Amino acid sequence: MRAFGFGFSAVLVGLHLERAGLSPSLIGVTLGVGLAAASLVGLGAVLFAARFGRRATLAATGLLMAVTGLDLALSTQPALLVLSGVTGMLGAASVDLGPFAPIEQTALAEVATPRERNLAFGRYSLIGGLFNAGGGLAAGFASSANLRVFFLLYAALGAATAVIPAFISRRAESDVRAPAFGALRRRETTRVLAGLAALFALDSFAGGFVVNAVISYWLHVRFGASPQVLGPLFAALAFLQSISFEVSARLSTRIGLINTMVFTHLPSNVLLLFVAFSPTLAWAVGLLLARFLLSQMDVPARQAYVVSIVPREDRAAALAVTGAVRGVAQAFGPVLSGVAIGAAAFGLPFYAGGGLKIGYDLALFAAFRNRRADHEV
Repeated sequence: MRAFGFGFSAVLVGLHLERAGLSPSLIGVTLGVGLAAASLVGLGAVLFAARFGRRATLAATGLLMAVTGLDLALSTQPALLVLSGVTGMLGAASVDLGPFAPIEQTALAEVATPRERNLAFGRYSLIGGLFNAGGGLAAGFASSANLRVFFLLYAALGAATAVIPAFISRRAESDVRAPAFGALRRRETTRVLAGLAALFALDSFAGGFVVNAVISYWLHVRFGASPQVLGPLFAALAFLQSISFEVSARLSTRIGLINTMVFTHLPSNVLLLFVAFSPTLAWAVGLLLARFLLSQMDVPARQAYVVSIVPREDRAAALAVTGAVRGVAQAFGPVLSGVAIGAAAFGLPFYAGGGLKIGYDLALFAAFRNRRADHEV
């Protein structure tokens, strides 16, 4: 349900903010605030979960999503619209970024056996991706007259996801009694997290230039694409991502998590550079479809890798810390992209995003190719 809401929000939020009178720069700031908050609120979610439980924390994130939807649907003042993302549940990027991520992924790692872990994270991403595609397809029915209705639906979905955790099995709760961020006191864990966080920050800073909401707005400004075109397009992109998650789960079991992350990510970033040279909307769509078939295969591999190279009691902290660094770094991208689009420098987001991501892939492989997860042989 959450992924469905994120699917249409990523397509429509830029168009909705433009219709509300925000400039490209302010639209970029709004998306940046949402990305930064998505991960910083995750740190608070880990603390909250340690005290009140994971299910209560997931219920709270549903309420935050409802608040965001109501803000976007009902607010008319630019300041309130810019602040719509401070809850961390704007859904402008992807379905794996938000305060829910360290809670759900830690629970998943504990319930799945080591042998099943790669496939479990692949299926987790697959389900989110399929419903994200459905949300993108639903955005195709949007018009300038009913955008507010979509964000009221977004609020309703948030409220529903606040109720669902009450029915989740008690096995989702942790039986580990340890400080929420005790990982930061252990030198070995801290050293590994510092290296990963630095690399993830580079990748996310680059990714911030080309998050879904930015690409949607870019296609709208550059080629005049309407919601009727953007909705089905992003549904197709999300569907391709979903298929790639299942492939990633099986591939990572055969060649390893780091190899899967790098060898699928690198060609996708070369394709990203080519998008900037698209002479027509059809060329841009074709290149984006090819790129998204590969670009997210690193997501379940990354999730499984992070939880598998630290002790069990450090998993939530590891996911929250690396996620916070990713979100803050990614937040700068939409701001700069908004300025670039406003100045008609249409290629800049893709040059910056693709080039920096290629650097990340090479650095990750050089630094971590010999450090295997605890379930790899």
